Amino acid sequence: MITDSQVERWLREDLGHHDVTNRVSGETPGRLVAKERGVAAGLEAASAVFDYLGVEVLETLEAGTRIDPGDDVLRVEGPAREVLRGERVAANLVGHASGIATRTRAAVDAARETRRASNTQAESDRVRIAATRKTTPGLRGLEKRAVVAGGGDTHRLDLSHMVMIKDNHVTEMGLEDAISHFRELTSFATKLEVEVETVADAPRAADAGADIVLLDNMTPGETRDAVELLADSEGALTEASGGITLETVADYAATGVDVISMGSLTHSAPSLDLSFRTGQ
Repeated sequence: MITDSQVERWLREDLGHHDVTNRVSGETPGRLVAKERGVAAGLEAASAVFDYLGVEVLETLEAGTRIDPGDDVLRVEGPAREVLRGERVAANLVGHASGIATRTRAAVDAARETRRASNTQAESDRVRIAATRKTTPGLRGLEKRAVVAGGGDTHRLDLSHMVMIKDNHVTEMGLEDAISHFRELTSFATKLEVEVETVADAPRAADAGADIVLLDNMTPGETRDAVELLADSEGALTEASGGITLETVADYAATGVDVISMGSLTHSAPSLDLSFRTGQ
C-alpha cells in the first residue's frame, strides 16, 4: 500500500520549498507515454501521487502489461498546476518500476524457454526467477511489486520472512550446529534456507534440516551436480544465486534448479524511457 507520507516525501524532494515553475492556471489532461518496448509497472505509485494532488486518474494499464513505443501507460486530468507538479515524480516511479519489470520478464522468458526445450511443459513452469534484498532504501515495495509484474518472485520481503543461514554463520558455528541452532529459534511456519559454497555441502545442509539449499556462486556445472545430489533429499528446494545475469540465466535454468535469484533485477535494471505530455 502506498501511504500519504511516502507520496509527501517523494513530492517534497522534487518540489522543494518554492516551486515557481508550475504556477500555471487552468485545467489540462495529461498522459504518460512509452518511448520504448517493455513491461508496465509502478502505476499504483503514480496514481497515488496524482490522487494526493487532487488530479483525477482516468486510466492506467494493469501491472505486467507489455507496452510498445507510443502506448499510453496512464491518463489523468485536473488543475494544470497539480498535473505538472506530479508528472516528473510519477514518470520517475513508473520508469524505474517498469525497467525492473522489463528486466525480470526477460529473465523469466529466457529461463523458461530453456527449461521448456529440455523438459515437459509442467517441469518448465517450475523454475522461478526471484529478486533479492538488494533494493533501494525506501523503494523496496515498489521494486518488489515490479518484479512480480514481470513474472518473478519477491523472495524475502524482509528479514522476518525467512531465516537464512549464510557463510558467516557456518564459519562461527559449523553447518549442522548452525542449522540446529536456528531451527530451535524458528517457528514451524518459517522456512529455513542454508547457503552452501561447495557441491559436497549441499546434501549435508538438506540432511541437517534445510528447507531450501542456496547454491551460492557456483558455476552452472556445479549447480547441476548439486541439484542431482539433492534429488533424493525429500522436500528440499534448490536455489542458485550469485552473479547470475540475463546472459547466464538460461544456463542455470537448464540445471534443473528450482529457484534462480538475481540481485541485478533491482540493482541494475535501467529505467524504461517514458514521456509525460499535457494537452490533447
